[in-house]
Amino acid sequence: MASTQARIGQQALAVLDVALRVPCIFIIDAIFNSYYDPGSGWAGAIGKVLVRVTGVLVSTVVLLLSQKALFKFYTLFFAVLLGMAAALINYYATSHIDFYSAYYKAVLGFRLLPRNGPTLWLGMAAVQLVFGVGYVFLLNLHSVFAALMVLDIMIPLWGLMIELPADVRQAVAMFSGLALALNTAVCLAMRLKWFYYSCRYVYLLVRHMYRIYGLQLLLEDTWKRIRFPDVLRVFWLTRVTAQAMILVYVVRAVRRESGDATDGSSDSQGYLLSWDVFWDVTSNLIISGCDSTLTVLGMSAVISSVAHYLGLSILAFIGSTEEEDKRLGFVAPVLFFILALQTGLSSLDPDERLVRLSRNMCLLLTAILHFIHGMTDPVLMSLSASHVSSFRRHFPVLLVSVALFVLPVVLSYALWHHHVLNTWLFAVTAFCVELCLKVVVSLTVYGLFMVDGFSNVLWEKLDDYVYYVRSTGNIIEFLFGVIMFGNGAYTMMFESGSKIRACMMCLHAYFNIYLQAKNGWKTFINRRTAVKKINSLPEMRGEQLRDIEDVCAICYQEFATSARITPCHHYFHALCLRKWLYIQDTCPMCHQRVYVEEDSRDRTAFSNNNGAYAAPQDAAAEAPPALGENQRRRPDAELLAEGAVADAQAAGPPGEVDNELLEDNDSIEYDEDEWGTQNGNLPIEEDYINDDTDSTED
Repeated sequence: MASTQARIGQQALAVLDVALRVPCIFIIDAIFNSYYDPGSGWAGAIGKVLVRVTGVLVSTVVLLLSQKALFKFYTLFFAVLLGMAAALINYYATSHIDFYSAYYKAVLGFRLLPRNGPTLWLGMAAVQLVFGVGYVFLLNLHSVFAALMVLDIMIPLWGLMIELPADVRQAVAMFSGLALALNTAVCLAMRLKWFYYSCRYVYLLVRHMYRIYGLQLLLEDTWKRIRFPDVLRVFWLTRVTAQAMILVYVVRAVRRESGDATDGSSDSQGYLLSWDVFWDVTSNLIISGCDSTLTVLGMSAVISSVAHYLGLSILAFIGSTEEEDKRLGFVAPVLFFILALQTGLSSLDPDERLVRLSRNMCLLLTAILHFIHGMTDPVLMSLSASHVSSFRRHFPVLLVSVALFVLPVVLSYALWHHHVLNTWLFAVTAFCVELCLKVVVSLTVYGLFMVDGFSNVLWEKLDDYVYYVRSTGNIIEFLFGVIMFGNGAYTMMFESGSKIRACMMCLHAYFNIYLQAKNGWKTFINRRTAVKKINSLPEMRGEQLRDIEDVCAICYQEFATSARITPCHHYFHALCLRKWLYIQDTCPMCHQRVYVEEDSRDRTAFSNNNGAYAAPQDAAAEAPPALGENQRRRPDAELLAEGAVADAQAAGPPGEVDNELLEDNDSIEYDEDEWGTQNGNLPIEEDYINDDTDSTED
């Protein structure tokens, strides 16, 4: 229970912290969007500039304050506001003979307070008493000064009750206001020391973090500490909501004046908006929602929230738990803001801004669909490779993949149906076609893996088919990248060139063209090298393969059709060994090099997967007889196998040879004689044997 209350308290403080920072954004936005008239003389121009700069600096400082300092600042600020409100009410009440009429006309416009004198005075006294108590509470005054300040606020009302002359009432109200202002100034002056040490503490903290962690971590820490995305989100939503209320009020007022909602129509129908009016209001809200840099940032924050929850929903639907796939809430707003800067969204005319914003949203939608495909593709490959047979597990991922194929087609059809061909439409169409191609490649690879999963025989060509499909998709994607680079270059030279667009084109050329081509070529070279190494190894088939009666030491599957023999005479599936060679160029069993020259390969000792070695015969002392025509045509693997059996028979009885050949792949055990002969009859150093860490000598 205590933890729940503490969590609720922390959330309430976080909400209050965000709400108190939002006015700073409103002030900065108002200053930047305010009209600047430079024709008022140099003195007036300098004064206006100083006021604008001071307002921006003060708002920025308040925005960056810590939570404790922010609450302290707003405490003093609200105290000053209450004091000013109390002084203005006293002065306004004592300056008018008929206070209620002036109050009724100038402030509310409807009957709130009673008209007779005593009741009006009591109501004003209650309001002033609330203001006085709030003032002394926020300034944390002591009991004596608190009573004096409340008395100072109430004195002008007493003069009004006893009907003092107007000049006297005004003088009393003025002295009361001066006393209140003097007390406020003294209280603020006494807190200048706190303000100085707070600013110094912030400065030292920022300097320390900059020196220790650098500028990037400093900005990230400040971004999270002040909850800047939440502040921007609340700012944009509050601004749009206020503008919507004003627009709806204006529309209703115009309709009432024009008589559209009268004579035969009910009052409730007057509150309803037609579709055309609703669209006009919505368009105006969207246009005003991106008319400055801060509003574009606020819209980006809202898009971030929507994209974040969309990504989480899709991840939960497809059953993925990858943390890296939760970055959609970061990628989407960054891309939207870059597009807004690249196209100069906030500086366009209202009509052009709406068109440009809709185009940017289409590009953003295609980018989000590409990111969602990147989320679903690993899950699709994992399900197909793990041979999961549950339909309920496959259906969500397949449904999302089909949707990723259908949505770009529908979007392209709708855009081509309503727009003529231009660079923007070409870019959106290219992104849609590329996404459809990615989905087709993913589903094709998924189908290949599923066919392999239902097959009982090892499909050795599966890796080649998967490589061919993905390579085809990557080549087409690379061509699309080159085409998009040309489209961007044409746009920059003939339509709307900007420095940001040039930088984005450079990044596109590096990441999407150069690096993709480099990685693709590297993959091709690695595969070609691995195939060359595999083809250089002898192959075992037929009777020799059946005599082994063993499994591949990599996949633990039986040899169905063939096996490849390494120079160290271990045997594996060609597909398994090729995948291993993508990683390193050593044998998985003994870690000797797989691809060696012919002269060194002939001198390598023979062994099977069990680690049984036979010493090679000296080539100069015992030369083999000349091969006949039939022998020359026999496979190298068959000759190697027969030579191994002959050597083993010379060393021991046939039963021992058969037992050694039928041993398990993973057992690699040597006796002392084999240790002495495995390196070409070279004796092992005595020191190495004595220093062996596995020795169990007493």
